[in-house]
Amino acid sequence: DPPVETEVLLIDTGTSLLVGFQARDPDPEAIRAFFRDRDAAYRDDMVGVVLDTFNDERRALQFFANAYGAQMDMINDDINGREDDSWDAIWDSAGRITEDGYVVEMEIPYTALQLPPGEGEKTWGIDLLRFYPRDSRHRISNNPLDRSVSCYLCQLGKVRGFEEADPGRDLEITPTITVTTNEFRDDVTDDDLQSGDTDVEPGLDVSWGVTPNINLSATFNPDFSQVEADVAQLDVNRTFALFFPEQRPFFLEGRDFFQTPENLVFTRNVADPDFGARVTGKVGRHGLGFFVADDTITNLLIPGALESDITSLEQSSNNLALRYRYDVGENSAVGLITTVRDSDGYRNEVYGVDTTIRFSEADTFEVQYLDSRTEYPEELVDEFNQKPRLSGSALSAVYNHNVRNWNAFAGWEDFDADFRADLGFVNQVDYSQLVVGGGYNWWGEESDWYDRIRLAGDYDETEDQSGLLLERELEAEIGVQGPLQSYLEVGAGVRERFWDGVLFDEDFYYFYGEAQPVSGLYVELFTRFGDQIDFANTALGEQTRYSPEVRWNLGKHWQFDLRHTYQTLERDGGTVFTANQSDFRIAYQFDLRQRLRLTLQYTDVERDPTLYVNDVDERFRDLSTQLIYSYKVNPRTVLYAGYSDSSIETDEVDSLTTMGRTLFMKVGYAWEPTF
Repeated sequence: DPPVETEVLLIDTGTSLLVGFQARDPDPEAIRAFFRDRDAAYRDDMVGVVLDTFNDERRALQFFANAYGAQMDMINDDINGREDDSWDAIWDSAGRITEDGYVVEMEIPYTALQLPPGEGEKTWGIDLLRFYPRDSRHRISNNPLDRSVSCYLCQLGKVRGFEEADPGRDLEITPTITVTTNEFRDDVTDDDLQSGDTDVEPGLDVSWGVTPNINLSATFNPDFSQVEADVAQLDVNRTFALFFPEQRPFFLEGRDFFQTPENLVFTRNVADPDFGARVTGKVGRHGLGFFVADDTITNLLIPGALESDITSLEQSSNNLALRYRYDVGENSAVGLITTVRDSDGYRNEVYGVDTTIRFSEADTFEVQYLDSRTEYPEELVDEFNQKPRLSGSALSAVYNHNVRNWNAFAGWEDFDADFRADLGFVNQVDYSQLVVGGGYNWWGEESDWYDRIRLAGDYDETEDQSGLLLERELEAEIGVQGPLQSYLEVGAGVRERFWDGVLFDEDFYYFYGEAQPVSGLYVELFTRFGDQIDFANTALGEQTRYSPEVRWNLGKHWQFDLRHTYQTLERDGGTVFTANQSDFRIAYQFDLRQRLRLTLQYTDVERDPTLYVNDVDERFRDLSTQLIYSYKVNPRTVLYAGYSDSSIETDEVDSLTTMGRTLFMKVGYAWEPTF
């Protein structure tokens, strides 16, 4: 039985769904809720509804709100097992704490949902949820979940009705204007900052529901700069390119339609477009996603077996992605995908087919085959030692067996050396990899001190296409989910890894822990130590890494978030490098619409040049700051105003030197005309 009582009411008005929650609590003062920005309240007391409007048990929309009405929404792609909270719908919510708990009201317009065509009675899959975080985090639902069933949406209860549900003519027109002015320094040794131009850029976004289940969107002269700074990542002693998630609204909308087992549509590759268009939708068992965009520059990721490079062609390009998926049986699917990037002297095409098959409630098999053809311009061929024309294929397959107490999996990947997926994020090729693993769960009873204990492990072996061993690794870990919403994991592994003609033996150990001991406080720590290759100097060293994080809510309005990484590498009696990186964010949430946030990102890397084969700076420091005020009526009716700067220090200058400053303002208004 649930520890608390929750009452839910649903009303179909014909144009929207009204959902009311009465969440009773024996101790209202213990309710964990704060004024939050959108999609930031997942650890609070919250309620929500999951809607599978097509009743196909493959894709659902999720709407949540905490006790103050702070909104969270996401798309659940049950075929690929992914949730994506970057999707933002326009809907209303309100919440307040009462003497016996809290109440939340939601109004979800049918224009925010994709609905199957046709009139009359409809059947939706619906899950009504409440999350009750105390010593443990309780998930309370009208649908009991069976842990031996791998699909979630197939377990939702069915609700019949919605005869009058009509999304009407869904048309949204969002004009925007962005004003930017900046100062910059071309070289760290320059005396003064140079003043740049003040840019005033109008833009227009249009979204049209062609039918209740097909959407057409277009953007003209968009401001495609992201507002929030990326979370800092330490790029020291790494050989592959870092991954940063997409944050720009146009590319976030409908991106689940383009998801496949491999990441073939990574829209941050489209850096500075003048125009973009997208069509997404579903008709019966047929799902379609199409987008096209130009780009004033062409950023490229050059992958390899052991490392990857990033470069840019100073020329415009055209970008296209087409995705089709057909639902098979009760919970399986088959899909096709094509991506194209085209420019002067350059072209990349990818064609692929994939399928996800659920043989039983516990068994899933996923496979994808890809073929690519690439033409590189002469300057890129010379600089990166590439062939002018390449063609290659890739194959990935994974089998999963999941039941309540244990799981097992096996996977295989095979990527040709000449395979390229330039619109996606594939930063390694010329390899084949086998991985197998599994784990066992012990579930606690109500009287036990733990909720779950898990013992797991895996083995993987990677070779290049000539049969040369690149990596062989055996890893095991034990994790405990316990009181104070805590999770602790200890793991260890042994690895053989090839680099620059040498096969190194590595032993490593790690610890991960997280907890939410009191309301508004979250702590996390990851540590790793043991052997680590010094890639810059082809030698084996000893690594130490600590990555703590603290998120703290002071009162209902103040929010603090500190992430830090400390990393050292030692060998031959000295320290190759010591790196520190901090990402500190302070925000004051005035109410659910207004927020002021300060972000400070600082990196400090010290190296011992005597331990390096090539010349390196003894010290590198970088400091970036960003101050943003935001006012959001909804995800697209917004005002942003902010300031940012960046400074660096190298051996050439003995103090942090400002390299650039920017002032910016963006205003957008979502107009929904009525007919």
